[in-house]
Amino acid sequence: MIDAMLGGLSGLIAGFAALQWSNALMMIIGGTLLYLGIKKDFEPLLLVPIGFGCIIVNVPLADLMEKEGFLRTLYDMGVITELFPLLIFVGIGAMTDFRPVLESPYTFLLGAAGQLGIFLVLLIALWMGFPYNEAVTIGIIGACDGPTVIFVASKYAKELLGPCTVAAYSYMSLVPVLQPPIMRMLTTKKERETIMKTHKKTVSDTTALLFPIVITVVGGLIAPMGLPLLATIMLGNFMKESGAVARLTKASENEIANIVTLFLGLSIGATMNGPLFMKPTTLIILALGLLAICLDTVGGVLFGKILYYVTGGKVNPLIGAAGISAFPMSARVVQKEGQKYNRKNYLLMHAMGANAGGQVGSVMAAAVMLSVLKGMGVI
Repeated sequence: MIDAMLGGLSGLIAGFAALQWSNALMMIIGGTLLYLGIKKDFEPLLLVPIGFGCIIVNVPLADLMEKEGFLRTLYDMGVITELFPLLIFVGIGAMTDFRPVLESPYTFLLGAAGQLGIFLVLLIALWMGFPYNEAVTIGIIGACDGPTVIFVASKYAKELLGPCTVAAYSYMSLVPVLQPPIMRMLTTKKERETIMKTHKKTVSDTTALLFPIVITVVGGLIAPMGLPLLATIMLGNFMKESGAVARLTKASENEIANIVTLFLGLSIGATMNGPLFMKPTTLIILALGLLAICLDTVGGVLFGKILYYVTGGKVNPLIGAAGISAFPMSARVVQKEGQKYNRKNYLLMHAMGANAGGQVGSVMAAAVMLSVLKGMGVI
């Protein structure tokens, strides 16, 4: 009887005995993500489920990521199949208004310049010895676009899915912290005070409706490997602009997007198991991802300065910072920074154009790199 009782007690403390330092550290990191999401309001819809998933996956002996485990089921159902990121892209498309970028086509160029960090970090990762597929996945962190990172990693570098996705979503939530110092460092007070004229709405409904179809076809022909990404975001936008399927549009940007975000966040947190996550490679990936996003901001702002001089001071270089794909967060950052230096400065709509361009630019960057890698026979 005593032996049985002792055996039962040992079973009760087995979890504590199996707890490793890396599990405890990841629980602290998960708690930090919860704190940032709840108290600091840094992308709570993302950081809360990610942080909670990170905590529970590090509880020893629960087997949540083993075969038929709760988190493994979600992971296999939506991440490995790439279903979750693609469904989120439908919702993003339904929430995105491409009219500002169509009214000011030059903002497409800002969206392209805002992808500079992706390609530079790709080269750095290759120089450091990462294989091509992993280097592409690391570079894509610079898109500041979680669904794109998940799509690429789950398809071509599953072993990097955890750190790359955590880096993408964490840095995306920190855009209001990361971008302003770079914006101030690269621009003069005079440039930051530049007032941009508000454009009259000149884009017809027909143009707005045709845009997602044209972009899908042309983009798919240029880089067919990225068509799932491009097609889903443009499907959401087409439904929005058509006005004929309001119920589907509403469901895509609300119910479906919310449910998938919850499941996706838990699945991402599930990849943050301490013994598997705490490796030197993880720290390198986090550092390269941070560098990519900073370089994206640098590229966008510097191109904004070029437009400032080309147009005789009519373009505020700050809007270039919105060329990354953190939609619409980086556009709000630009608006806030602009008003710090000139209360009459209303840059939001111009920044939204650059931000929408960056959304398309990041998807196209991923699509082009994947198509190039396939042409090389790497994937």
